[in-house]
Amino acid sequence: MRKIKLPGRHEFIEKTLDSITSKKRAHIIFYFLLLILFNIANYFLKATVTSQDVLMLGKIVVPIATLPGVFSSLANICLILLVVLFETLGFVTTFIILTYQTIKLIVIIFVFHQGSSLAGIFTDLFTLLAVIIMYLNNKQINRIQKILREQAVTDSLTGLPNRLACNELIKTLVKKGEKFALAMIDLNNFKTINDTLGHNAGNEVLKEIATRWKYGADSGLSGTHDFITRQGGDEFTLIIRDFKTDDDIYNAIKYYESVLEKRIKLKERDFFASASFGYAEYPADADNTDTLFSYADMAMYEIKRANSSAHILRFTPDLLADGEHSIEIERKIRTALEEDTIYFDLQPQFDMNHKLRGFEALARMKDSEGNIIPPGEFIPIAETVGLVDRIDDRIFRNSTKFFGELIKKSGIDAVLSVNVSVRHLIKDNFVDEVKSVLKKNGVPPKQLELEITESIMIDSEGPAITNIKALKEMGIRIAIDDFGTGYSSLSYLNRIPADLLKIDKSFIDKMNSSDSSKQYVASIISIGHIMNFDVISEGVEGDDQLSTLRDIGCDLIQGFIWGHPMSPEEAEKLVHQMMIV
Repeated sequence: MRKIKLPGRHEFIEKTLDSITSKKRAHIIFYFLLLILFNIANYFLKATVTSQDVLMLGKIVVPIATLPGVFSSLANICLILLVVLFETLGFVTTFIILTYQTIKLIVIIFVFHQGSSLAGIFTDLFTLLAVIIMYLNNKQINRIQKILREQAVTDSLTGLPNRLACNELIKTLVKKGEKFALAMIDLNNFKTINDTLGHNAGNEVLKEIATRWKYGADSGLSGTHDFITRQGGDEFTLIIRDFKTDDDIYNAIKYYESVLEKRIKLKERDFFASASFGYAEYPADADNTDTLFSYADMAMYEIKRANSSAHILRFTPDLLADGEHSIEIERKIRTALEEDTIYFDLQPQFDMNHKLRGFEALARMKDSEGNIIPPGEFIPIAETVGLVDRIDDRIFRNSTKFFGELIKKSGIDAVLSVNVSVRHLIKDNFVDEVKSVLKKNGVPPKQLELEITESIMIDSEGPAITNIKALKEMGIRIAIDDFGTGYSSLSYLNRIPADLLKIDKSFIDKMNSSDSSKQYVASIISIGHIMNFDVISEGVEGDDQLSTLRDIGCDLIQGFIWGHPMSPEEAEKLVHQMMIV
């Protein structure tokens, strides 16, 4: 990656801010025009001061000898305008002119004994005094205005330029017709830090990230000229200039993504920040600023919704329809939470001998018209907009209430498995919440299993493991969901006091059509057993898959072959049937 040479280390952002916020001076041509006008007024002043002629204005007789005062005033106005419009340059010029004129008049009076010049001396001295007062006063005003302008365009928390500065620079670039790219940035899972450690901790994280990004922008390490701003909360913008190809834009953004890889230490806990970047180019993607912001924002939310290992996306026209759909689904999620139309189904889990092991509670949702929204549609959007923890909490409380009643009715010794989001898991009071809900609903801790994802260990390993250990001490079981699809690492597995590994359906689907996939599944099972974990395979649908899993030593299965997701009433019937058998 090429490195841009910038004008002075750590100065590029400040220079850009100064260029868009500094007071605009009059063009230098007006400086010379005022000097010319001053000299013309002075010429006529000298020409009329001793004239005996008269000037007829209609029937009014005006002695020309009365006009010097007019030309003197005009000359002084020119000098005052020089100070007002050109500040120090104008003041120095005016000071020299008035000082020269005053000395010249003093010489005329005392050397040539012409007392008529006395009035001119006082006029020049009073004008000089007025100009000095005006200059000093304006200098003080300008200093205050500069401070106010800087405060107006600077984010008080991070020291980065703010939303106003971003808008001003974009207006300037559009006016010049200069091409640039706008990237919208949103930190991933940032609300978790605020919710669990408080806003002061969140502010420290924001300041650390801003410091890293500002250094990168000032140092030109991205290969382009960049201007990083904070929009508010955990949202930032990046304006990229002086690029040649689309790859230059992508590589510049990739640099800012890589800056986040270094861990952030906060309250003796290690955090790993990540962000989602969506960008659009002016004028290639949009020819006005409102549309440009909208398109970049749309791309950012799409890559955030995808929840993949890729965090950078450029706007494409296809995103327009997707964006409208996402907004509609978000509205339906919020309505469902308000109207309590978030509910759960239960999918049974069995051992290899078809003995019921328990159920996994699966989130389901209906819209206000009663239509079922598929979980594959609403869960990713809920994760993107920060509503998944509210859904998980609703499912946890309602499913444990049902399961507690089922235990009371049937005495079943089965396990209820419930998903838990990272935002819940790292909350300081999460363990107490779980304990309270279990006690209220009558579910023994040993009959609850909480499913977590591997990514939790990447995002916030310290607080997650602390809470997991506390949950384990209560007797609650821990399952690692979708193992092998994310940040698989034996070192993480070794630190997590888990009980169960869940193999993702995507591996089971390919298992009998690809020898490498079969070996991969067998390896996961072997790893699980070595570490004293039980292993369950998700999405088992065919007899051939069941046979293969038996052969390679899988412990448990979950899938359509023995049980579709079912309502609580159907689950209760299944329990009674299995107990009779």
